[in-house]
Amino acid sequence: MQFLVFMPIHSSDSPSFPFADLAGQPHLSEELSDEGIPQFRFPEPFNCAEYFIDRHLAEGRGSKIAVQTLKREVTYAELLDNVNRFGNTLAALGIGRGGRVLMVVNDCPEFFFLFWGAIKAGIIPVPLNALLRANDFAFLIQDSECAGLVYSSEFAGEVEGALRACLWRPRVVLRMQGGEDTLTARARDASPELRLVPTRAQDDCFWLYSSGTTGKPKGVILAHADLPVCSHFYTEGVLGAEENDVFFSVARLFFSYGMGAAMAASLWVGGTCILDDRRQTPQTVIEVFRRYAPTMFAAVPTFYARMLAAGVLTKNDVPRLRRCLSAGEPLPPELYRLWLETTGVSILDGIGSTEVGYIYISNRIGDIRPGASGKPVRGYQVRIVDDAGNNVADEMSGRLLVKGQSVMKRYWNNPERTAKVLVDGWFDSGDTFRRDQDGFYVYCGRRDDMLRVSGTWVSPFEIESTLVEHPKVLEAAVVGRADENGLVKAEAWVVLKNPASASEPTAEEIRVFCKSKLAPYKFPKWINFVHELPKTTTGKIQRYKLRALKDNAGLR
Repeated sequence: MQFLVFMPIHSSDSPSFPFADLAGQPHLSEELSDEGIPQFRFPEPFNCAEYFIDRHLAEGRGSKIAVQTLKREVTYAELLDNVNRFGNTLAALGIGRGGRVLMVVNDCPEFFFLFWGAIKAGIIPVPLNALLRANDFAFLIQDSECAGLVYSSEFAGEVEGALRACLWRPRVVLRMQGGEDTLTARARDASPELRLVPTRAQDDCFWLYSSGTTGKPKGVILAHADLPVCSHFYTEGVLGAEENDVFFSVARLFFSYGMGAAMAASLWVGGTCILDDRRQTPQTVIEVFRRYAPTMFAAVPTFYARMLAAGVLTKNDVPRLRRCLSAGEPLPPELYRLWLETTGVSILDGIGSTEVGYIYISNRIGDIRPGASGKPVRGYQVRIVDDAGNNVADEMSGRLLVKGQSVMKRYWNNPERTAKVLVDGWFDSGDTFRRDQDGFYVYCGRRDDMLRVSGTWVSPFEIESTLVEHPKVLEAAVVGRADENGLVKAEAWVVLKNPASASEPTAEEIRVFCKSKLAPYKFPKWINFVHELPKTTTGKIQRYKLRALKDNAGLR
């Protein structure tokens, strides 16, 4: 294993470490793995809260705004004070080291306080999708065997309904705010001093539950090393983020995408994170742009499409914007082109997952290929393999495997699934990709979404990208459907920019358009018009719901 003497390097793919100890030596250093891949060498003990929270005062950021909301500002000094108070409060409530605390909390400063306070105290925070329903929360409470549950008042109905239906009883159940016996009220009386609980880089740090698009959510166990690895190699390495950057994400903090793009990214470089707990619309986002001028913006392709369709965004609304991120679903080339034309800022499309912590393949400024997910992020290895596990040649599709320091440790209480997706350190993403001759990785769809048409594998994303090029189409999803002869053909589900234009002439117009751009076996045999596509709360299209529809007559 080769060790690297770390020197500041001002290239986007080789960022410098932002912190040093009292002797002027970096706390963290890079080394090359046996495969020649850059990775972190972590000290012992290592608690990642020291790097995301504690160090900022020593580096002179005490009075700088760490978190900005529509109603309040939190400085780095106030952030540290509250993180310590929340950590002490959890410990005083009897939640011991390694205990899980479920968080059903909106995007507010208290999310930061609770998440990092728990980590600093050796407790494991588990942010949950706050948009779930009571039966979903009941499953997660039972599955996690949590010691504590903290929730924002606006989610009380679903959370309290879940508690009534659940056999597992957490030791501590508290609302975040809204009264005297709340976590926030208790934290006001706690000590503002808290020593870091000594942990190691590979110790359990926090959990996130997978979205569960085709089954029950799975608890993804992430280590203290994971957020530093993701933040260093992507936030610094790909985005080139700096201390004066202002981060804003439409994706919520309880998603790995939102956590990485907003909270972790801003704290890693000492920037400012903007939080808006309202339901996000093009109008609310433009308001944030105008009031706070974010420099880093993250959203899913669906939201970029909504912003453009609203017709109210101009370059004047984004005076300081310099980086736009997209993940969750592939970004259609036409959407990339329209956003760049409207704002003057490129979108960096990429792919990541909860199990890897964040984004591991991405486009880069100066190296963008619309329609491709980009190239591997520094610090990660990727392979495309066939069903036998052998590497495939360029331009051939296969399963994408990922390896890196931020890959999850395991699924909670699910050794069978863990063994299936983690083999010799490689994570099986479940995605089908191909690599072109220039080294760009092109998404072809989830393994279950690929279509076998006329004996040839067809990517639904290729057809969807063609559909959204039509000027009347806002969004599209493609699935396979058997025709009258039992042969699989492409079926398209289309959301129009103007729903009133849904008609058979419009469908025929779209068919003719697709025939002019796609091979005959690829263009959709059926076109259905719908008002919206079924999606997860992270913005991913739930194609399995479309495949399950048997009687489509009323939707065409």
